[in-house]
Amino acid sequence: MLTDERKGILQLLIALAWADGKVDEKERELVTALTEAFGATGDEAEEVQQWAVEKRTLQDVNISALSKSDLELALQYGVLLSYVDGEQTSDERRMLSEFVTRLGLTVDEAEPLLESASAYAKQLLPELAR
Repeated sequence: MLTDERKGILQLLIALAWADGKVDEKERELVTALTEAFGATGDEAEEVQQWAVEKRTLQDVNISALSKSDLELALQYGVLLSYVDGEQTSDERRMLSEFVTRLGLTVDEAEPLLESASAYAKQLLPELAR
């Protein structure tokens, strides 16, 4: 069953995936994999997929139910998502910066998360390129 917190994380990732104006296949696959990993039922997975069909922004997501650790996790997944197609675009970097601001994280809180998530994503690039 998909909790409200996990649904919010997935919606944040979908909004980030739309940062460059489209959601490509690899981004869709990552969101689907996380939906499954989060234990979504078939109906819940379908709801997430339907929510992803339209262009979304961070303002479309209600983050009030998310804890600080949920927000940090979403940011880390967001960085991974931004690299899933092989490169992080300027639009994706701008959206991640907006994401940090929207989450209410300070630069000092966000910087180590962004750095470690970027290093991890770059390490996974050969696997993600498959």
